[in-house]
Amino acid sequence: MADRHQFASFFVNDLFFGIEVEMVQEVTTEARMTHVPLAPAVVRGLINLRGQIVPAIDLRRCLQLPESSSNEPPVNLILYTGDSCTSLLVDAAGEVLEVDQDTFEPPPVTLRGRPRELIRGAYKLPDKLMHILDLNEVLRNKRNS
Repeated sequence: MADRHQFASFFVNDLFFGIEVEMVQEVTTEARMTHVPLAPAVVRGLINLRGQIVPAIDLRRCLQLPESSSNEPPVNLILYTGDSCTSLLVDAAGEVLEVDQDTFEPPPVTLRGRPRELIRGAYKLPDKLMHILDLNEVLRNKRNS
């Protein structure tokens, strides 16, 4: 039997993503954000999560996608990042999916530029691809932008 992995899924623009479920602490839309002057462009602000200050990284900006035209607030995907937390701002949260390791493929050749650097690969699902985000690369992008 193939190895199975669980991913928390989410959407950014028309892309479908997954990140290891054990990295996700919570999902919220209720966080008030404080702008940080002179912060890298991908850092949209800081949120106060029960007394812990958490940077909010705009995944649209990381992927060099246009700003959302929706009036809906972004979803904060709160992730464990070592000894602290980081919020990824995404368009919508999906569900937890369990996938077989043998359906994993390297990033598609059609994916180019910055998005290709942030994606480890994709799992083939019956009706779409779930791109797996490379959180280490996203965090490196936060520091170097």
